[in-house]
Amino acid sequence: MSAAAHRPVLRPGRLVGAALLLALVTAGLWLALPVAGAHAHASAAAVAGDVPEVGPHALALPPGGPQGPDGPDGGDNSVTVDLEGLTDKPGTSVAVLLTLTLLSLLPAIVLTCTSFTKILIVLGLTRNALGLQQTPPNQVLAGLALFLSLFIMAPVLSDINDAGLQPYLDGDKTSTQAWEDGIAPLRGFMLAQTDDEELELLTNVSGRELPETREDVAMSTLVPAFILSELEQAFVIGFIIFIPFLVIDIVVSGALMALGMMMMPPAMVSLPFKLLLFVLVNGWALIITALVGSYG
Repeated sequence: MSAAAHRPVLRPGRLVGAALLLALVTAGLWLALPVAGAHAHASAAAVAGDVPEVGPHALALPPGGPQGPDGPDGGDNSVTVDLEGLTDKPGTSVAVLLTLTLLSLLPAIVLTCTSFTKILIVLGLTRNALGLQQTPPNQVLAGLALFLSLFIMAPVLSDINDAGLQPYLDGDKTSTQAWEDGIAPLRGFMLAQTDDEELELLTNVSGRELPETREDVAMSTLVPAFILSELEQAFVIGFIIFIPFLVIDIVVSGALMALGMMMMPPAMVSLPFKLLLFVLVNGWALIITALVGSYG
């Protein structure tokens, strides 16, 4: 065989592959040179102390805390929060809470610390003295008693607002001072309408010592004593109202018995005369005048 038979044959595909491999190696070396130069420059700068080195071969430097920006004049750019005036008076949330609490306790306050109970009892006794069962209705009597109570208590409510509520909302008084100054007009009203006998009775029942003056009575003793006095006065007024209508019932009953009309109910005959008498003397005006006048 000849030597030409053993000579390797270069195919075009192998030539192309070798050329591509050589090109990739050359490109990789070309790109690696700038990176290596930059890394060497960073290492030199880090050693010199200008720029900290970053990378796996970085020098160990002590950590430093975060540095905030300087102010416009190069000074300290600190933030100051001024709370002056924000805590001088109660906020909206506190006012809403106080309002909701007052609304929840309002029925108990109206029944125990105002003239509502006395007026309602007197109006109810007047309806019973006339012999009427459901006229006027209970809602009408309660509404009339409520507005008469507001009319009577208006000066007291005004004093409470001026002495306690408004200074507290304006921040001029603390909650304790506002309570003490605001409750004083209501205490004065209840003390003026409460007898000494009721105060002494409630003090003895509670096992406490008698105070030196009426102004030293505790609210826990004054409130039930005030209610007892109101009930007593309401029954006295009701008894006075019953007397003329009782006379009419007696006269009508005697006339029916004298006429032999035993089957005729006296209440049915006396009711028109009661209504006539009540209208002629303007009974509602007399009762309201007596109720309002009883509170001075």
